[in-house]
Amino acid sequence: MMNFTDLAEELIHHFNRPIDGPWDNDIFSSLALRVFEYQYSSNPTYANYAKKRGATPSRLQDWKKIPPVPTLAFKEFPIVSGELALVEAVFKTSGTSSSELGRGEHHILDLSLYRASLIGSMRYQFYSRQSPALLALVKDPAQSQSSSLSFMLGETLDNLSMGKGGFYVNEDNQLQNEKLVNDLRKFESSGYPVLLAGTAFAFVRWMDWLEESGICFELPANSRIMETGGFKGQSREVSRVELYELLRRLHGIPISSIISEYGMTEMLSQLYERTSVIHETGEIEHMGYEPPPWVRSLVLDVNTLSELPAGEEGVLCHFDLANIGSAMAVLTEDVGAILENGAIRLVGRLKEAEQRGCSLAMDDFPQI
Repeated sequence: MMNFTDLAEELIHHFNRPIDGPWDNDIFSSLALRVFEYQYSSNPTYANYAKKRGATPSRLQDWKKIPPVPTLAFKEFPIVSGELALVEAVFKTSGTSSSELGRGEHHILDLSLYRASLIGSMRYQFYSRQSPALLALVKDPAQSQSSSLSFMLGETLDNLSMGKGGFYVNEDNQLQNEKLVNDLRKFESSGYPVLLAGTAFAFVRWMDWLEESGICFELPANSRIMETGGFKGQSREVSRVELYELLRRLHGIPISSIISEYGMTEMLSQLYERTSVIHETGEIEHMGYEPPPWVRSLVLDVNTLSELPAGEEGVLCHFDLANIGSAMAVLTEDVGAILENGAIRLVGRLKEAEQRGCSLAMDDFPQI
């Protein structure tokens, strides 16, 4: 049986290398097939599922054929490739889905994999030249131990921002507006760049308060804003164009300094859309979400789950090597397309009537 510790250490070594573009196909394929072999041998539930889909380590030679686990399965079973007793953390989804099932859970065998993956990506996206202060519109990870986003930003604050910054949502889920204003003013006065990070809805609440209070900023040069998530379960939504225009106007930074993060609880890695241009027509030019080198994505037909060519819209399937302790291949409920540059254009969520392929995959997943 393949050893988890040795394979995890090898992957962490790869994640720690500076990012300079996609990995060679042979490198990714070799690692992905080894992770599949490990998960097949260490997770009987997944092994039975893979067999139903005609995939075994001895037969499989193409990483694209690795059977993906639907995100719905994370709501029904503990997806663990290893011993459940060794799990170091359990991250939970927001619980805002319309599904009758409960919140999805991602059991993490080794937090060092998540740490290496997120730091590698964040360093490349935001910290390659400077170490901005991180001001996060989320709860402190100590107050929200089931939040993968809080963990991610906590590790970023400690390891990349060197402790400069903080968290600005309290235990009651209330934004600490005055505290955030005071801290932003300090960095604004000193000229020290900041990375302001939060969910889209948190930014809307923050900017509603700014406008009511007549407050705006001119953030220092090289400051960035990272927005993530959407408006699931919230009473108010704004378009992405409106959101970005408000972020630009109230914080005094160019649109190109606003970066969108795409992530999910069921994946330990994230994708980033580095620049967005708003044309005179009011439309955003989507540059696409770029994965780190250890993530590959496919667009699949919503009914058959067969791969679609670049440009066609379908359900997104991600292969994340950081997910060695759970499920590397994750079948989402997100709709998107692969752009010519290899990045992903995110379209939205699957409608209930379009979920046949995901439902068939769930039917194959063993009931335990």
